[in-house]
Amino acid sequence: MRRSGKSYAHPFVVLIASANQLDHVRIGVAAGRSVGNAVERNRAKRLLRSGARALTPRIRTGYDLLLIARKPILSQKSPAVQAALEEKLKQAELLDKPAPTTT
Repeated sequence: MRRSGKSYAHPFVVLIASANQLDHVRIGVAAGRSVGNAVERNRAKRLLRSGARALTPRIRTGYDLLLIARKPILSQKSPAVQAALEEKLKQAELLDKPAPTTT
């Protein structure tokens, strides 16, 4: 996937997308040792999962996504991480539906 997919980099996360010919989206989350110790890597992965979970209903089906955490993610809160993921998914043209409006 890393070789065949298209990557989109952000200071907090790298998104790698690859078509999978399925009727659903699969999302993988990773944080290497460069992110920090085990506690920090787990926090980074939790932040990525939380952001991805909120955006999953809007993601176009038929893709495998890999989210790789970068060290600056540790200083962020969940809304900032979700915004970064949304930005990269828009850049990759993988968001189908617009964000729900709150009034």
